[in-house]
Amino acid sequence: MDELWQVFALKYSERNARTRNDSFMFDDDHASAHDMDYFIWVLRSGSRVILVDTGYTAEEAAARDRPILRDPAEALAGVGVAAEDVDTVVITHLHYDHAGGLDRFPNAVFHLQAAEMAFATGPCMCEGVLRMPFTAEHVCQMVRRVYSGRVVFHDGAAQVAPGVEVHCIGGHSRGLQAVRVKTEAGWMCLASDASHYYENFLQRRLFPIVVDAEDMLKGFDTIQQLASTPSLVIPGHDPLVTRAFPALDCEFGWRLDAPPLFDPVAP
Repeated sequence: MDELWQVFALKYSERNARTRNDSFMFDDDHASAHDMDYFIWVLRSGSRVILVDTGYTAEEAAARDRPILRDPAEALAGVGVAAEDVDTVVITHLHYDHAGGLDRFPNAVFHLQAAEMAFATGPCMCEGVLRMPFTAEHVCQMVRRVYSGRVVFHDGAAQVAPGVEVHCIGGHSRGLQAVRVKTEAGWMCLASDASHYYENFLQRRLFPIVVDAEDMLKGFDTIQQLASTPSLVIPGHDPLVTRAFPALDCEFGWRLDAPPLFDPVAP
């Protein structure tokens, strides 16, 4: 029987010098400002906690000149979780902003699509344009965890826990996976970068970092099918999430399974 889960978004970084050209291919309005927020997500059911993605560290922030507001592992304290107590982590894909600082979770088992590991360690990484969103040290940390028996690989859809599923989407990265979560509000889909913004899946606008455009477009349909309603699709980087859902006391977290303050997908 599926369990019901609480779902929290924790914001650890933002980029406010972006334009719509950075977010949407073939957009008519290239020059308008278009901010991006960076999140990790926490799922909680009773005493059980699952972390979705690990963000990136201060070292990565300095290397890419993309400062962080707070260390993602330390941000977990905002929902009463310590990094060393996390035993299950879902990595949606191995891009730098989703899979950094794996060593901050010494007791965790990581769930990853086999296609993503093959992509991040295969011949495609000889191409700079495909390699750019990855960081070699992050990938090497994951390889070390494979060799220590702490990675569970999935090939498509799989259950991580009762009420928590992963589904391979692809598109943005070869093995990108979304997370489907059973909540009191219904089935929620944490889309991660299957849809960076609500606008991506609602208006079928491609994000410019794309491995397979057809898979990305199909993914827009899949994430909506995984959720009970389109309003329960949570995009990976949209600042609208921080306005649509109730804030936590920590001021950098939001409760996603609670009734929204307004419908984020309403016209």
